[in-house]
Order: sequence, then structure tokens, then C-alpha cells
Amino acid sequence: MTDVGARFGPLSLGAANLGNLYERMSDETAWAVLETAWELGIRYFDTAPHYGLGLSERRLGAFLATKPRADFVVSTKVGRRLRPRPVDAPAGALDTAHNFVVPADQERVWDVSPDGIRRGLDESLHRLGLDSVDVVYLHDPEEYRAADGLGGLDGALRPGLDTLAALRDEGVVAAVGVGSKATPALLASARTGVPDLLMVAGRLTLLDQSAAEDVLPECRGRGIGVIAAAVFNSGLLTSSEPGPGGRYEYAPVPGDVLARARAVAGVCREFGVDLPTAALRYSLTDESVRTVVAGSATPGQVRDNTRRMAAPVPDALWAALRERGLTRL
Repeated sequence: MTDVGARFGPLSLGAANLGNLYERMSDETAWAVLETAWELGIRYFDTAPHYGLGLSERRLGAFLATKPRADFVVSTKVGRRLRPRPVDAPAGALDTAHNFVVPADQERVWDVSPDGIRRGLDESLHRLGLDSVDVVYLHDPEEYRAADGLGGLDGALRPGLDTLAALRDEGVVAAVGVGSKATPALLASARTGVPDLLMVAGRLTLLDQSAAEDVLPECRGRGIGVIAAAVFNSGLLTSSEPGPGGRYEYAPVPGDVLARARAVAGVCREFGVDLPTAALRYSLTDESVRTVVAGSATPGQVRDNTRRMAAPVPDALWAALRERGLTRL
């Protein structure tokens, strides 16, 4: 096992926004987000080819090129490779079907073959302008679709993890893992014993603790570190007063989820804690969690998240949420 997790702070930066997630971001704003994160002490940055068809990796790499390599930890993901779209693809189309406002001049191709994973990592390193990354995650293996139709979790997980383990054994990367929003995929990944880290996306939050029952105990038993991502559930938990216009799981918020979010917000108010602060801090109540990876669209959001991570939160809040049946941890 690697000790790369010891280099994480409690708050890390997820770089999906740098790939124009939901809306366009200028290069200047992207740089300002990263510079603010650095100035505030954030040293772990996570990206993926999926984020803006490589735009996130390019922007992050350009910034990190100005920093000493030993001073930061960076991760990317494999499983989806990028290739030019066919020449007969519609001109001027955007990648909004995947929630990224970038030209759809490339397409994502699933490839978890040993050669595909190694080539995918090399392509990411080229976009990042780095000789190496510290962590590589197999990205969303439950969504894998092979050209021969033999897709799904079983078709991706074992071959993908075997190749990642080989890369770790060869010293190409310090740590390997799986990033997913599907608890069956996360649990199956942990049970292989291969990952050093699991990136749990949106399943260890104030609104969804589905990773708490089986995934977290498996990680504790095997010494696997957990990276908590998407702790705001796509935005609903970023407001102290959740409203019907909020986004949950990349879609409009369902009524029952909104009601639960408002109930959680009410309990937080009783203890003098705003909902976004509680959302950011909640997953850290489990000993397996090494860091919280949060995205930011503006420098102000980075500052807000850093302030919230340092704000006092009484243990009594977590106890009250459990007692009222709103959370499991």
C-alpha cells in the first residue's frame, strides 16, 4: 500500500469545472480558481479525460507546470479514451449531452484493455504536460460499453484493475483505485483487494449514504482510503435554503429529495451550522475518508469551501441527524 494519502489535506480540488461543466469558463477564471486553491493550501488536484474532452487536464497541467512537482498530488482517470469524431459528425455541436460546454470534436471510447489503459494514461500525461501522476482511477467501470457488446462492470473491473496494479508494481504510479457513483461497483472494487483508494462520488453525502453500509466497512477492513467526491450532490447542498430550482445528481431535484434536504438544513440551523458547511464536513466523520474533493467554478467558491472546512461543527449535529433518521453515520 502507498502512503500517498498522507499527503492529502482535508480539502482537495476536483477539476470537472475546469472542463466547462454546465457552463463556459474562461482560461483566466480557470487559472484564478487554481491559483486561489494553491494560495489557500490545497495540494491535491483530481481530473479526468472525460471532463470537457480533455480541457480540464490541459488547464490543470498548464497551471501545475508553474509549481514544484514535489509539492502537489495529482490524479487522473482511465477507461475512457478520446479520439476525433468522424468527419461526418455535425459541425459546431457541443458536448452538452455530457454536461460539458465544449466543442464535441472528440468522442469518448471505452477501452479497459491493457494497451488501452496504458495509452490512455500516456495521452492524459501529454495533455497535462507531466511525466507522471500520483494516482490513477478506473473511471465509472459500471458504465463500460465494449465495441463487441460485452460491457458492464464484469467486463471492465478485473482487466482494468489488473493493468492498474501492474502500473503500480512497475512504479509508474504511486497509487491506484476506482472512481464511481455506483455502490455495487465500489464494493466489488474493494473486494478485489487491489485499490489503494476509492473515489466515492455522491454516495457519502448528507442526502445519500448508500456507501456507508457495505463499502466503508470493506475499506476499513482492507486499509483502503476513501476519497469523498460530489458531496454537494451536484449542487443542491450548496445553498443554506435548498429550493426547487436546485440540481440533484445532474438533474432537477425530486420533491422527496428536496424535502429531506430542507429537513437536514433545519437541523443544521439548530446547531448554528449552514447546510453547505455540514455537507462538506459530513463524510470526514468516517475514519476511512482521507479527503473531500470539491469542485469550484469561481475563486470565491474555493474560498468559501476552505472557510467551511475550517469552521467549527459540533459532534452533536451529527448525532441529531442520526437520531432523527436523516443520516447513517
